[in-house]
Amino acid sequence: MYTSFIKVSLLLLGISCLSLPGAVAQSGPGQIDGYIATAFASNQGLKQQQFDLDRSLAALKEAQALYLPTVSVMGSYTKSSGGRTIDVPLGDLLNPVYTQLNQLTGAKYPMLQNQEFLLNPDNFYDAKVRTSLPLINAEIRYNKLIKQQLITSQQAAVNVYKRALVRDIKTAYFRYYQSLQGISVYNSALLLIKENIRENESMLRNGIRNGTALLRAKTEQEKNNAALIQAQRNTQNARSYFNFLLNRPLTDSIYTESIARDVVLVSPDTTAGVKGREELKQLQTLQQVYSLNEKMQKSGIIPKLSNFVDLGSQGFDFNVNSKTRYYLWGVNLQWDVFTGGQRKYRAQQSRASLNAATAQLDQTQQSLMLQLDQSYNNYQSAKAAYKSASSQLSFSLKYYNDQLKAYRAGQLLYLELIDAENQLTSARLQLADAQASLQITLAELERGQATYPINNPN
Repeated sequence: MYTSFIKVSLLLLGISCLSLPGAVAQSGPGQIDGYIATAFASNQGLKQQQFDLDRSLAALKEAQALYLPTVSVMGSYTKSSGGRTIDVPLGDLLNPVYTQLNQLTGAKYPMLQNQEFLLNPDNFYDAKVRTSLPLINAEIRYNKLIKQQLITSQQAAVNVYKRALVRDIKTAYFRYYQSLQGISVYNSALLLIKENIRENESMLRNGIRNGTALLRAKTEQEKNNAALIQAQRNTQNARSYFNFLLNRPLTDSIYTESIARDVVLVSPDTTAGVKGREELKQLQTLQQVYSLNEKMQKSGIIPKLSNFVDLGSQGFDFNVNSKTRYYLWGVNLQWDVFTGGQRKYRAQQSRASLNAATAQLDQTQQSLMLQLDQSYNNYQSAKAAYKSASSQLSFSLKYYNDQLKAYRAGQLLYLELIDAENQLTSARLQLADAQASLQITLAELERGQATYPINNPN
């Protein structure tokens, strides 16, 4: 019994030594960062955000392409019969003249018929290549500026998702580690209970104790087994959720060996504030979008000027020769001098949206500051709870050791020893919970300050 007890005691003492005030158990160098990098590369939700960013980039390229010439191949073919005509009285005009000439000169000028020409061309084609280029168009300029701002907004949205993902990964990681610690606590408690059962069985055989203590010890064993099964289930659920965030098979193993070995002092920055939050950048960008849209609506009063060049061929019966080929150059001007107030009302809508975005920005900034203040308070509370849990574990270990000595000397009831054992188990569980809570509050504080290097997680 002494051998197993010494092993358990040394393990508890080791954890107590690691639980220094102001110190927090952390993962090995780059360990969590490596998992975060994996999530950045494979998380499906983040991929959707990236696809939206790609779409915004394509929209900007489309806006830039409006400055370039447009080349179009155009053609038409007309087959007609009937319809309006143009009558040309050639016979009525020339036949009297021809008759007089024939009588005077003896020539034989032919008599002409009056002609009738269809207005609709029959068997006529027109094929051309048109090149057009905008010269003055304020809407194109503002459209490009708006698309640039939308890219900035979407980039901020990607970073918002990344920071939330970092927080979720760290939370899931330390919840998983907490569940592993729970399993370790219940396994250690099971060793003590088994040793108590063995000792009580020996005392019962030697007539030193009755069977009551043995029955109680077996009852504690069953309670511990039930708690151990629950802890194992919690571990499986925590592992599945962590792997889900990384888009890995849910049963993949998670490396946590160095968490309890590597200890670093944590000194969070309390002056960072919320100035680095991408949510604010999104709203600021939205302000720019509405402002540019208002200017674009007002710019409708500026005339639009463009030019074009047509190179083509037109004629009958698909003949192509020097007479059918042509070119045509021109300039188009569009100046909307009256639109019934459409531009004015659209500009008013953009101004109202700008005012709403400004109010939302102020409210969001206050909300983020409140969240950050709460995160810092939660961190301070978790830090105090962690120190308290560390001290409680040291006291519980000493108390259990003293009670065990008294029980062996026959100076203590078994129920009192069980109480000391339960206090020891509870203290270990509280320490694991306090450690995880402190890490999670640090992750929340880091999220509130937007200080994690999301562009280079490694």
